[in-house]
Amino acid sequence: MGGIKPLALSLAAFAAAAAGSWPASGQCRLCNVPTTARPDDTNSAQVSLEIQTNLDFDRLILSTAAAGGVLVRPDGSASVQGAVAGVSPRVMVGSAVVRGEPGRAVRIELPPRIVLYSVGGGQITLDAVMSDLPAFPRLDASGRLTFRFGGHLQVRGDSDGAYHGDLPITVEYL
Repeated sequence: MGGIKPLALSLAAFAAAAAGSWPASGQCRLCNVPTTARPDDTNSAQVSLEIQTNLDFDRLILSTAAAGGVLVRPDGSASVQGAVAGVSPRVMVGSAVVRGEPGRAVRIELPPRIVLYSVGGGQITLDAVMSDLPAFPRLDASGRLTFRFGGHLQVRGDSDGAYHGDLPITVEYL
């Protein structure tokens, strides 16, 4: 601890002596106001998202008026529970392609839950939205990243009809 103080004092003394004997030249690094804003990415390619296939549960077979559900995983496998006795073999996972600057890391957000509506005013929920995205997504050498997504659809036996909804996906560079 005692060795640090003399060193600091000697550097301060040298700086004071140097300032008195030579004219100061150069730019003051302490004069600029520091900024915490990210640099503007005006010269980088814009990131884009294209949905290639929609998440589609097609038709569900309900055995009773009780609650049930179907889980469609990103790998395309499906399982049913509760009042859902079966699901159409035409069920499809969603797939998307992100395009942008090659090698660039991206953040992709999927909502955890959405509500689907029918023309008659009925509602069902899609929750536990999941994807096969890696923990730290990055565009490949050609500037592409493809991923698939699914989720858990909850229904009741009185949920007859065709349901539709939007699954907002946010993509941005890191």
